[in-house]
Amino acid sequence: MQVSLVYVDDCPNWQIADARLTEALLLVGRPDLDVERLLIATDEEAQAAHFRGSPTILIDGEDPFEGGAVPLFGLTCRVYRTEAGLSGSPTVDELVAALSART
Repeated sequence: MQVSLVYVDDCPNWQIADARLTEALLLVGRPDLDVERLLIATDEEAQAAHFRGSPTILIDGEDPFEGGAVPLFGLTCRVYRTEAGLSGSPTVDELVAALSART
């Protein structure tokens, strides 16, 4: 399994997502898995990577939180719908579910 955290440096939520992802990997028994961290620095990079906003978590190259909306790509912070309301990152439970679906 390959896990990537794609982010914009100015977005404060990527560090929260990183910590939650680390916790989720521990909970699914994969603390050994190296997370690839990819910094998106320009709008051109965002467009080329089909970047949906920071942070984006990819599992085996796919975005498990993409939803059904038509995506907009660019240098922006991303908002996730969680059980507790809107958040700048998926919850640990949501990450565990997404990771478990791939193992």
